[in-house]
Amino acid sequence: MQSQWNAAEAAQLNDDPLQLRVYTSRLLGREPSLVLHGGGNTSVKAQATNLFGERVEVLYVKGSGWDLATIEAAGFPAVKMDVLLRLAEMETLSDTVIVREQRAAMLDPNGPNPSVEAILHAIIPFRFVDHTHADVVVALTNTPNGEALMRQIYGERVLLVPYIMPGFPLARKVYEMTRQVDWQALEGIILLNHGVFTFADDARTAYENMLKLVTQAEAYLASVGGAAQPAQALQTAQPDPVALSQLRQQVSHAAGRPLIVRLDASPSALGFANRPDAAEIGTRGCLTPDHVIRTKRTPIVLGGQLEEAVQHYVQAYIAYFEAHQDGNLTMLDPAPRWGIWPGQGTVAFGETVTATQIVADITEHTVAALQWAEALGGWQALPPRDLFQMEYWELEQAKLKKKGSQPPFQGKIALVTGAASGIGKATVEALVAQGAAVVGLDINPTIESLMPNPDFLGIPCDLTDAEALQSAVAATVRTFGGLDMLVLNAGIFPESMSIETLQDETWERVLALNLTSQQRLLQACLPYLKHGLEAAIVGVASRNVPAPGPGVSAYSVSKAGLTQLLRVAALELAPLGIRVNILHPDAVFDTALWTDDLLQKRAQQYGISVEAYKRRNLLSVEIRSKDVADMICVMLGPVFSKTTGAQVPLDGGNNRVI
Repeated sequence: MQSQWNAAEAAQLNDDPLQLRVYTSRLLGREPSLVLHGGGNTSVKAQATNLFGERVEVLYVKGSGWDLATIEAAGFPAVKMDVLLRLAEMETLSDTVIVREQRAAMLDPNGPNPSVEAILHAIIPFRFVDHTHADVVVALTNTPNGEALMRQIYGERVLLVPYIMPGFPLARKVYEMTRQVDWQALEGIILLNHGVFTFADDARTAYENMLKLVTQAEAYLASVGGAAQPAQALQTAQPDPVALSQLRQQVSHAAGRPLIVRLDASPSALGFANRPDAAEIGTRGCLTPDHVIRTKRTPIVLGGQLEEAVQHYVQAYIAYFEAHQDGNLTMLDPAPRWGIWPGQGTVAFGETVTATQIVADITEHTVAALQWAEALGGWQALPPRDLFQMEYWELEQAKLKKKGSQPPFQGKIALVTGAASGIGKATVEALVAQGAAVVGLDINPTIESLMPNPDFLGIPCDLTDAEALQSAVAATVRTFGGLDMLVLNAGIFPESMSIETLQDETWERVLALNLTSQQRLLQACLPYLKHGLEAAIVGVASRNVPAPGPGVSAYSVSKAGLTQLLRVAALELAPLGIRVNILHPDAVFDTALWTDDLLQKRAQQYGISVEAYKRRNLLSVEIRSKDVADMICVMLGPVFSKTTGAQVPLDGGNNRVI
């Protein structure tokens, strides 16, 4: 590992210990083979001023919920050192008590909860303390001769600590082991099956000591031939999107809520999944106990019937829980969080796109590390009992009891057409705000940059191109794992012309986009909607369906055709549990269909102002894209769970319709 310390950058921090702590924490956080997504923790001992103007010794330690890669000074709550050192002298402490006492000892009670490792950081007698879960070190210690390997690599320069539950048990263990230790002779602490601590009185040395220890482990691995490099397939897999949507459906049912699925079909993932022993070595346990909260103890092994594989996993998880619980615990959902899929690669499951990506990243590092360990004498994870204790840690159980309601569409996947502007854009924003993962299609290439959000994927697509349309639907499923909600919104509104003057090109162009492309898209989506979760379709038609006006025959006919198409779909799809409803908005002027020039012409036709034209309905209200988007979300959601085939006006009241 190469040091990323930059003397010029560090000099700008003016030897401020907290700013230096932030700086080197971020350097560690940039390296995913050291820490992943909130893993690891760091601290610095310094003085701070309390309310009375007194200087007190404090430990600035990483706060709960902060990620080392992006941490700021606010992510390091200041905890009084004297309290932490007294806590270390206690014989036993529950983690709940630790959280309470550490919060009571904070200078700012509004800060984040200090890490449960704060006591351990406090008893290490150096200013800067760094802790990571370095892949290579954890892999080497997860072997039958892991302790001997550590001694071979590091000699007596590190303190070797047998695995013990993180939190107070670990802090107490180190406290007892180091009463007679010469700390100056140590370069670090190796926590078997867990990770690495390094320390120094200056930030750079503590950081570079970490790199030094990890590099020595890497050098050992290289000296034994890389311990047989992790398997690599010659090419990536060709994912089957239908099978992926089936898998998502089954795992979501097991979890009791919708989940996002991400398939990794890269050569490394496929190479591991295709190993003859992948199922055997992959299910021995997770890389570090910290990962179990994200990944569960073991992955699901797929093959043959997906439903049977999921049922088998669920039964095994329930048996695992029953074998280790004490009668006072609440079982987590029994669904897997990652899987091994021969011929496809590895899969990750999560409640959100971000949570799924975290599991995918952990999976990527896990499959490499366990293959190193297997080649060094055998991958040997912690016993199920130890991993169960971490998975059902009292602090995690407390989170379950405090867990509030989730966004209504969390874990659900939507496809929206005409998504670059107007109603489509507003619908994308509303669905993402309510927790959905959304794919937006639009012929406008700006759709790709519409929303810089992991929950959104914009795909430029000419909906009248049948091949491009099929490709976009498949990309939706490959990206998020399935499809639950379809919003047929794309359309064009041509200039007004009578039937006598209507040109063939205009007629054909309007029907091609407003009707034919919607039929093709619906057809392309059905194989996935069949496996959707509370699947629902909303078509955006028009007030012109029940009450057409002169000069818009192509538009009115296309929207009437869409309405009839969806009425038939409601009849055909009801036995599959797929709801189909239709929305008839009118006079939505903040859309790409309405230019300022067109709006002015229409107002002149009626002899009124543009503002009056916008409110030309019984309630005298203006209908905006957001209003339509909000109604679409209602129709996709639980309020309409028992409604299909409905036609809902959103027009402020129209006397002709009524």
